[in-house]
Amino acid sequence: MALTLFYGVPEGCSFGSIVALEWSGAKYHLCRVQMPEAVSSEDYRHINPVGETPTLMLPDGRLISESMAILGHIAAKTVNKGLGFEPGSPDDDRLRQMLAFLNTSFFNAFSPLWYSIEHDLAPDAKQALRDYGIAKVERAHADLETLLDGKQWLLGDKRSFADAYFMGIARWNDFHKVVDRRQFPALNSLYQRMLEDPAVRFAHAIEHQEEALSAGGFQGHLSMDDMLGEIRKAA
Repeated sequence: MALTLFYGVPEGCSFGSIVALEWSGAKYHLCRVQMPEAVSSEDYRHINPVGETPTLMLPDGRLISESMAILGHIAAKTVNKGLGFEPGSPDDDRLRQMLAFLNTSFFNAFSPLWYSIEHDLAPDAKQALRDYGIAKVERAHADLETLLDGKQWLLGDKRSFADAYFMGIARWNDFHKVVDRRQFPALNSLYQRMLEDPAVRFAHAIEHQEEALSAGGFQGHLSMDDMLGEIRKAA
C-alpha cells in the first residue's frame, strides 16, 4: 500500500500533517475527506472508528490516527534529516511537550467556537459559548507567546513538526476572528514566517483545490473508494 494521509476539509488540523509530509521528503498520497459529511460516514469509520481526521495509512497497511501520533511517527522517520530527534533525547522530549501543549491547550481553546457554529443552539447559549471560546483562545495565545519567549521557532533556533502543527491550528483565528495576532509579537512573527513556507503554501493550495507545487513527495490523490478497496483486500 502507498503511504497515504486522510485529511479533513475545510480547515482541518490535518493541515499540519500535510506540511510535515512535505518537509519529510517522503513519497506519499493524499485522500480528501469532506467534513462533516464524509468524515462521519460508515465508510470512513472503517479507516478511523471515531470518525476524525487526520489518519495516516502506512505502506504495511497499519493506520495511525491523531495528529500527535502521526507527527511523532514522521519525526521518528526523519531523525537523519534533522527534523526528528532520538527517542528519549532532550530535544525529543521538548518536541513532545510542545505538541502536547498545542493539542490540549491551543487546539482545545477553539472547540467552543467550532461547537457554536456546528450545532443548532439558542442565541443566548450560542453567545455564551462564543464568549467562553474567545476567552480560551486569548489565554492560549498569551500562553504560547510566553512559551515562545522571543524564539524564532517553537523549539528554538530551527523549525520542527511542532511549527507545522501550530500552523494548522493558528489559522483558525482568522476564520473565527477572535484576537489581533499582532498583540503577540513572537507568535505573530512565527505565523507570518510560516505563511511564506513552500510546504504551507502547498497545503493551502491542496485544501482549496488550487494548483499545488510539491517539493517532490506528493504522488497524487487517491479516492476513498480506492482506499477502502485496498483495506478490504488486505483484510
